[in-house]
Amino acid sequence: MSLIKHGTRSSFSSSLPSFLLFQQRFFSYVADEKRVYASNSIIHPSAIVHPNAVLGEGVSVGPFCSISSSAKLGSGCQLYPGSHIFGNTELGDNCMLMTGAVVGDDYPGYTVIGSNNTIGYHAVIGVKCQDLKYKPEDECFLEVGHNNDIREHTSIHRSSKSTDRTVIGDGNLIMGACHIAHDCKIGNNNIFANNTLLAGHVEVEDYVHTAGATVIHQFCHLGSFSFLGGGSVVSQDVPKYMMVAGDRAELRGLNLVGLTRRGFSIEEIRSLKTAYRKIFIRADTTAGSFDERLAKVEQHEGIIQVPAVHAMLQSIRDSFAEDRRGICKYKYWNDS
Repeated sequence: MSLIKHGTRSSFSSSLPSFLLFQQRFFSYVADEKRVYASNSIIHPSAIVHPNAVLGEGVSVGPFCSISSSAKLGSGCQLYPGSHIFGNTELGDNCMLMTGAVVGDDYPGYTVIGSNNTIGYHAVIGVKCQDLKYKPEDECFLEVGHNNDIREHTSIHRSSKSTDRTVIGDGNLIMGACHIAHDCKIGNNNIFANNTLLAGHVEVEDYVHTAGATVIHQFCHLGSFSFLGGGSVVSQDVPKYMMVAGDRAELRGLNLVGLTRRGFSIEEIRSLKTAYRKIFIRADTTAGSFDERLAKVEQHEGIIQVPAVHAMLQSIRDSFAEDRRGICKYKYWNDS
């Protein structure tokens, strides 16, 4: 395998990182006469790029970076100084690794990251999990979607077993120093504020918003459009549309601000509030048990026809399945 140096040119795209502007050599890695591994890419002389690595068009690799033999980089990817790609790792188009970012691991399995993702300074993505049950010879996996902003010092781990995956969806903002452990399933358009910590096997639906320093116990489920207050320790499920806070976290009503921002209609919110009151606010001692109140709302012809109400009730029911943790405390719930 040979390194073929192409001609130089005097002008450069303004989109290139400043540390590469002085580089005027464009390289192609050639495996044989029929296959070109990388073309029109800019690679700093101090970077270590294995000749078997597959680089797309217009990839830029900064000083002191490294790229493994089985890595695949889509077109337009940028590696800032001191970032590294290990193991069987694939990046889609236009991904950016900031200084000190580490993606992938040499253990069996793979890390697959979609397009238009940013990996922040010193973030560690797709490495071995922190589960003592994991065996080094087992395959482990991480799959990340598109358009995610993963900020500085965040860690996201691969699965703990070959039959599972750690999965991150699309359009998530994962702020600084967050942790997403093995086998988590994260949906789309979620916002995790700084120092949000997810233990293993946590499932997060869509449009969930956590405030800072939130801790989620393993196997918990967070329903869509829910909000978790700062410093919450969540040890049970959070149903759709609800808001929790405290240690241990207690339900504090509906996430009315989030629902309004996401375009829920006045009628939908009014119906959700009615259902919430009937289930969680006991007007008197004759209101019946929690199960009785929930069943009564499920039979209420006026509000059960509203899709959002039906989804909330189903989310509550699902949390009491045999393999689930139930919902957060409701002893001190307040009206919303």
